[in-house]
Amino acid sequence: MTTSPTSSAGDGDSNGSVDCAQDDGNTCIQDDASAVPSSSAQTADATAGAPSEAKHNDTIAQLSVRKPWWKKVRIDAFLVLIILTAVVATVFPVTGSGVTVMSWAQKIAVAILFFLYGTRLERKEAVAGLKHWRLHILILGFTYGVFPLIGLSLFWMNGLMDEDLYRGLLWICIVPGTVQSAINFTSIARGNVAGAVVSSSISNLLGVFLTPLLAIALMSTTGLHISPSSIIDISLQVLAPFMVGQLLRQWCAPFVLKHKKLKYFDQITIAMMVYIAFSAGVREGVWQRTSVPAVVGLTGICLALLAFMLWLTWFVPGKLGFDRRDQIAIQFCGTKKSLTTGVPMASVLFPAASVGFIVLPLMIFHQSQIMACSVLATSYASKDDEWHGEGTQHTSPDGW
Repeated sequence: MTTSPTSSAGDGDSNGSVDCAQDDGNTCIQDDASAVPSSSAQTADATAGAPSEAKHNDTIAQLSVRKPWWKKVRIDAFLVLIILTAVVATVFPVTGSGVTVMSWAQKIAVAILFFLYGTRLERKEAVAGLKHWRLHILILGFTYGVFPLIGLSLFWMNGLMDEDLYRGLLWICIVPGTVQSAINFTSIARGNVAGAVVSSSISNLLGVFLTPLLAIALMSTTGLHISPSSIIDISLQVLAPFMVGQLLRQWCAPFVLKHKKLKYFDQITIAMMVYIAFSAGVREGVWQRTSVPAVVGLTGICLALLAFMLWLTWFVPGKLGFDRRDQIAIQFCGTKKSLTTGVPMASVLFPAASVGFIVLPLMIFHQSQIMACSVLATSYASKDDEWHGEGTQHTSPDGW
């Protein structure tokens, strides 16, 4: 997978997400070493004497050079592919017998996709990293607690916009976080990379089970009741392949992790699902229910949600006594939402004609989080060692 912190194709939002977690965090640090020295590298510099210290200061000085905001913003290439696919589906939707063929292709592709997710996700790493349990609980609390509560609190918007768009806002709030991009941003910002690796892995592991359950519970508040057949489909297409991937990881992981080009299967699968979803929307005439002002308003809501969560995930850890490196990890892991987990699950859980609308808010939120976190990570990286709290002993707050 690509290691660019802002490439969703490698962000696992294509499931690069899960690739990086398998490399025990070292890959992420190594990949970003050219941009920002890791904390261990900084420790080595400190003991090497003045020349190394001067070199480190030069690096910080380079990072401190102010750049125009537009040069800090990076466009997610994978999302560009998704948008182009949506446009093509709107103009040339799949019809006739092609619908049946694409439907079966989607079911098979989703099963393979979650088998690969299960193969890539390292359980031992997550279990071994549970020592810093307060950090992990706080991140999971933001992902599966605060976010869903915010989604429910927006119920009053259900009457102000298309009901499927509101369901899309709720869907943002219950999908799991990303893995690779959260780790890469944490690494660039010189945060707690090990904590980010473990928390992101746990979030994705739990998300396979929690997200469908939350969808069943919360979507009913919007009048959308998920049918028993959808529960069976999610079990056969998502849960079962994921668990098989976990069980066969010992034998399959070496091959999967060695062949990085398998990321293209992830990306093609997601693009195919978007094409099918938007095609169904065109056939059902759902796009006639919305307008440009509605999409602009939706974008504003997504930006406000992201801004609030970025503030909250920074403010609360600070008040609870977490150090700066933990704050960085909590902010980047607690606010990210996975496009490549959200789209496949939506395609299985929801009616075909509604999927396009439901995933649209997630697509907007995804690009927004990539752009905002790019700017934040660069800003944090330019801070000095004192701001990061480096050179002092790292302990859990309150000695826990």
